Amino acid sequence: MYPATFKVLFPALLLSLFSLGAYAATMPAKPANAPSNPPSNVVAEIEGEKITTEELEKSIGTELGNLQEQIYNLKRQRLDQIIEERLLAKEAGRQKISTTALIDKEVVAKVGLVTEQDIETFYQANKERIKDSPQVRPQIREYLQQQRLTAERKKYIAFLREKAKVAVSLPTPPRVRVEIAAASAPLVKGSAKAPITIVKFEDFQCSYCKQSQPTLAQLEARYGDKIKVVHRDFPLDSIHPLARRAAEGARCADQQGRFWSYHDRLYATNLTADPGQLSALAKDEGLDVAKFDTCLSSGQYKAAVQSDLEDGQKAGVTATPAFFVNGRLLLGAQPLENFVQAVDEELEMSNIAVQKR
Repeated sequence: MYPATFKVLFPALLLSLFSLGAYAATMPAKPANAPSNPPSNVVAEIEGEKITTEELEKSIGTELGNLQEQIYNLKRQRLDQIIEERLLAKEAGRQKISTTALIDKEVVAKVGLVTEQDIETFYQANKERIKDSPQVRPQIREYLQQQRLTAERKKYIAFLREKAKVAVSLPTPPRVRVEIAAASAPLVKGSAKAPITIVKFEDFQCSYCKQSQPTLAQLEARYGDKIKVVHRDFPLDSIHPLARRAAEGARCADQQGRFWSYHDRLYATNLTADPGQLSALAKDEGLDVAKFDTCLSSGQYKAAVQSDLEDGQKAGVTATPAFFVNGRLLLGAQPLENFVQAVDEELEMSNIAVQKR
């Protein structure tokens, strides 16, 4: 007879041994030719030739950096939301009112109503992009009113953050920078001495590129001579067959000193297969159409556009728009806040470097 304690412990011991055996059975078998103690930075080996972690990460540096940046931005946005919620809750508690009442008092009550004149001004400024209908003006009113509420709320939150001396210590990801040749990019807007360079790879038929133009204009207005913008062409021929010729046309306009205005006109236009459309836009722009047509038909800028495309591919661009802020990639039609954050960080780094000299 076994002792009573053994009768109790034996099933548990048996179960433990069974579990260990099952776990061992699920572990992958070690290949017969695998090195016994491979160096920690070697991720693969082919006939004795090693592939290292550094080599792997270098080959996907841009994509990896972009993913890390996206993760950081998601964390930062959520962190800002949490900070905002707690600041409002604390202030509402101090004033012994609800958060909703606090917002009504400090934000809603300070925002004036949108007038008919405001609506008319907005409509006239944007009528080329707005189809008039009975619903348009109420929609404009709601849009403008929401804009005012959002701006006032941001202003109030900034006040609360300053009063509470909020300090954010969320670690930023390592900045991956891509060196982009500037020799083939004469299409530059802004001061040559600007500490911030935004290189943009775009396609004139890309709707997201069009969507990004007002954001870039806001950046230029905000930072003035602190930034310069460099245009690079990245026509996506498989989905935008007219983009490449439009890019060549913009460079022909540059011969007459009108690249940027022609660039803006292209984005304001729905490009069609009409062979005379680019010439018509040149005429509207006040260019010498004969010179423009001669330039375009000669194909003299085909190589330049192709060179931009290849430079973009080397830099890791796979879609448009793609922006490099001092070499840091921002992919897609990013909101203004993401550009501002990147530019401000770069300016801060620049200031530190100046102080150290």
